[in-house]
Amino acid sequence: MSRSWLSTVVFFLVLTAVPASSPAAGNRFLFKIGSLAPEGSVWARYFKEFADEVREKTGGAVRFRVYPGGVMGDDRSMYRKMRIGQLHGGGFTMSGISEIVPDFRVMGIPFLFRSYDEVDRVAAGLMPLFRKEFSEKGLELLATTEVGFIYTMSKAPVDGIESLKQRKAWAPENDPVSLAFLKNIGVTPVLLSIPDVMSSLETGLIDTVFNSFYGAIVMQWFTKTKYITDIPFGYAYGALVLSKRAFGRLPPEYARICRAAAARHFPRLIAAARKSNADSLAALKKQGVRLVAPRPGEVEKLARWRDRTVKELNGRIFSKGVYEKTMRILAESRGTGAR
Repeated sequence: MSRSWLSTVVFFLVLTAVPASSPAAGNRFLFKIGSLAPEGSVWARYFKEFADEVREKTGGAVRFRVYPGGVMGDDRSMYRKMRIGQLHGGGFTMSGISEIVPDFRVMGIPFLFRSYDEVDRVAAGLMPLFRKEFSEKGLELLATTEVGFIYTMSKAPVDGIESLKQRKAWAPENDPVSLAFLKNIGVTPVLLSIPDVMSSLETGLIDTVFNSFYGAIVMQWFTKTKYITDIPFGYAYGALVLSKRAFGRLPPEYARICRAAAARHFPRLIAAARKSNADSLAALKKQGVRLVAPRPGEVEKLARWRDRTVKELNGRIFSKGVYEKTMRILAESRGTGAR
């Protein structure tokens, strides 16, 4: 009787035993994600497509719950909540997450890129380095995102450095590159987190901001800024970052599904963001927003101030190695010698 009972138990265990790391174990994984992207925006839309694919291919085992529009606070607040486990990841701006991974800010140097082709070449070349540095900080860099080329947007025309000095310009409080550049050209910006910009435009605390064409529309900043300087101030991007601890709990097959889905959907997001920016410029013009051409010689003057700023910052707020690699890739792209 005892032997029969033992045989039955062993047989049952053989049939039902599944390794804990196997997708068949029936575990469920919910990732709570904060984001500054407004609901319904191109960024939110493509994240949903990514999340839907992951849910479908894992049989509902891996799900993402998104808190959009800054309801979880700015980048700093989201990262704090990740550290205590209230969030498991976030859609971060470049300036926000670069406080944790400083080299990630190198592509945000003002007046660095001339085209999206240059952006793509540099991003591809730096991605292995970025992934390594994020991992060392306990983070999983699942994908990069894009805002696009950003422009000076103001309540009065800005055609160069002198007119910008007369404006009350905003700068992100966690973007030391832009802050140092603006200070070097004689501009003392008002430091604000992104969720505070619109109210500050309404009260007159600031009258000049920096954003992409599409970003200005979805955040409604264009309603307070009727002039756009017709030269990109810089390039803005971001990252979908997960807690490495939370991501590491996934069975290997689920982790592979997440990475593969991200590799499919986020390049599409970047392409859609670029199209949205092109379409948004036409929409802004219809709303009466005017483009302002820079005065002759201003572009060259701005480039000289950029180089001076980089010389001050290189090795302090990003590593010399990542900057040198960035410039080598740019030089190769432009067919020129390394600077």
